[in-house]
Amino acid sequence: MTHLPFSGLISFARAPTIDLSSDFSSDVGVLGIPFDIALGFRPGARFAPRAIREASLRYALPPEGFYDLRSGKRKLAGLQMVDAGDVILPSLEPELARDRITEAAKQLKSGVKFPVFLGGDHSVSYPILRAFSDVEDLHIVQLDAHLDFTDIRNDTRFSNSSPFRRACEDLPNLRHVTTIGLRGLRFDEEAVQAARGKGHTLIGMWDCEDLQAVIGQLPVGQNVYLTFDVDVLDPAVLPATSSPEVDGMDYRTAMTLIRETVRRNHMVGMDVVEMTPNLDASGNSNLLIARLIMETLTEVFS
Repeated sequence: MTHLPFSGLISFARAPTIDLSSDFSSDVGVLGIPFDIALGFRPGARFAPRAIREASLRYALPPEGFYDLRSGKRKLAGLQMVDAGDVILPSLEPELARDRITEAAKQLKSGVKFPVFLGGDHSVSYPILRAFSDVEDLHIVQLDAHLDFTDIRNDTRFSNSSPFRRACEDLPNLRHVTTIGLRGLRFDEEAVQAARGKGHTLIGMWDCEDLQAVIGQLPVGQNVYLTFDVDVLDPAVLPATSSPEVDGMDYRTAMTLIRETVRRNHMVGMDVVEMTPNLDASGNSNLLIARLIMETLTEVFS
């Protein structure tokens, strides 16, 4: 007998919960990072891990997997998944918070094949990526309206505008960043030039009109970490984000890019960031992201 989505205890897709200090082994592990003090606009991303988990109850995974209408096959049958809860974070000690995030990410990564991190603002990607310092030739595929390669914003080097600048400085194994979906009026020219100087691939939303050409610029045969900033989606599709940008992606385009990234590479982990649940009273944004994560898993474990 199973609970309906509105009843029972909450964990991601009803996965069993574990303590990171215990011995565990699983295909997938989920970790929440309820941190949003590095935002430059509307707060609330700290509530996203809980909101995404609650929405994910709609996609609780049965032992026999999901029946896929298109292929006529079962997906994720027998997948083992655990929920490691949330990192316990100090409210106003960002350096300590980053250290705790890195340590928790290392613990999760050590026991699962594919870790999934629920942010939080995009600054959390930097301490998460420090846990992947042992991955040879690491590539990042970033779906995002914003570049997030700024050196300093408002006198801090660790805002949600800077995670990949810091990661490139600290991780000698980080080889390349491919950012897709860029748009808006507020670009940092120095950050753009710095990213291009590193040889990173910068793809504007306007480039996505030729989606096959964009797919042709994805890495191939690499160790890839996927970072999904929900503001890459058009705010008409997903309004629950602190810094929405008009003229964004639809869900199909985003999933096509994720699918092609997965099929071409070895995926080492992913995060989903910048969800601000209180900005969408309907809860549809939460459902969309829970679906996107589950659908990504169907590709990683196909």
